This record gives sequence, C-alpha cells and structure tokens, in this order.
Amino acid sequence: MELHLRMFHTGFLVYSSVFKPRPDRWSDQVGPRTGTFLVRSAGFKNIAKTKSFLSNLNPFGQVPVLEDGDLKLFESKAITRYLAEQYKDQGTNLLPDDPKKRSIISMWMEVDTNQFLPVASTLIKELIIKPYQGLATDFTSVQEGKEKLSEILNIYETRLGESPYLAGESFTLADLHHLPPIQYLLNTEEEELKNLIYSRPNVAAWVEKMKSRPAWLKAVAMEEHILDLMNRRRLPKQLDSSCHESTVVAQKTAMVVIANN
Repeated sequence: MELHLRMFHTGFLVYSSVFKPRPDRWSDQVGPRTGTFLVRSAGFKNIAKTKSFLSNLNPFGQVPVLEDGDLKLFESKAITRYLAEQYKDQGTNLLPDDPKKRSIISMWMEVDTNQFLPVASTLIKELIIKPYQGLATDFTSVQEGKEKLSEILNIYETRLGESPYLAGESFTLADLHHLPPIQYLLNTEEEELKNLIYSRPNVAAWVEKMKSRPAWLKAVAMEEHILDLMNRRRLPKQLDSSCHESTVVAQKTAMVVIANN
C-alpha cells in the first residue's frame, strides 16, 4: 500500500510517497526502503487559496491537507490521528486501544491546542517569523508569552514527575504534537526560552527523549534538506502561517509514518 501525502503552502507543493517497510528497518533507513520525497516548484502564489484547492481539498484554504486514496483530510490532529490508526501495527502504537489511555491522550492533545500551542505560536511569530519578514518584534507580547509559558511548563513539570510522557509510560500523539513548536522555540536566540525548558528537570528529560528519537532526527533532516534546496535555488522562504503549519505537519507526519519507532 502506498500513502500519498500532499502538503500545500506558498511557493511549493511537497509530495511524499511513503511505503510500508519492515518495522525493524524504520529506525535505521530513509530512502528506497521507507519512501521518497520530492519538492517541486509550483509558482509563487498561495495555492491553498485557488478555486481547485478550495473546492477539492480544504474549503477553508489552509494547510495541511492529506490524501490517501479517496480520503481527504485537513487539520493536523485529524491527520495524525488517522495515520496513527492506519499504521499502528508498524511501530510504536501512538494511540492505544484502551479507552482510558486514549482519553488521557486526548486530554493532553487538548491541552496542547488550548494552552501550550497558542503561547508557543505567539513566541514563534514574534521571534522567528516577524524578524524574517523584516517586521518589528512586539517585545511586550514576547514577555507576556514567556510568563504564560512559564506557568504552563510548571504544570508540565509536575505531570512529567508522575510519568515520563504526558499520557503515561510511553510516547504518544500527545507528546508528538508538542515537538515541532518546542523545536522552534529552542532554535530562537532567546536564552530565556531555553532556560524555561531546561531549568525544569522533568520537562528537560522529556524534551531530550523526544528529540533523540530516530524518527524525529529524520524529520528534522528532511526539513533541513528542503531548506537547503530552497537556498541553493535562491527560492524565497515565505514563513507565513501556512508555510509554518506545513513544516510542522511535515515533521509530525514523518514521526508517525516514516519512522514510527
């Protein structure tokens, strides 16, 4: 079976064909055994706003979008839930069958959506996207974001003192959805942000365990490869919200499908 993932964002169509390899090979290999990745220039317009995209893929004109045969999905959490279900026998089960365990996973995914991600997104916008676009950073928003993030991470520190991962003893979708924004936050030049994470031993251990996963390392390498191609071809990296979300789901999807271990 072949899974076709199409991510649409300003300037590019990213297609990936991800095959079902042997589970014991996923942690070691990317390429012919696990899939191929192709970046193709699609002109510098927002494809997500075209009539074709709106009528066939996502009426809201946003990314990510996933197509698997006749199935079309948008919204990143819907996509990762589907991938976790569809390929649950090919590595780590990111969404266990037990209803109680699932409810805890769902709870922490909601915490991500309603608590962590809005604060992280504001900080990413102010500290990464705006400077790249030549816009002024709102340092008042940054300070407020740091204070809110500190409060949230205090709660995470308590939770992660009870179990190594948010939903229990194993890595799940609840953890996975935190990884892309955390990666961005750690890549800023704000040492205070890094200290907010690494000054909390339980949060720090959680982050390091996730970052060291072979699947995540492959996802990061894939993103770096795409950015390198863009640099060498002198193509604009338009870090608008659509592009950012597409990069995020690329990393998440790689975690679920490419090397689910």
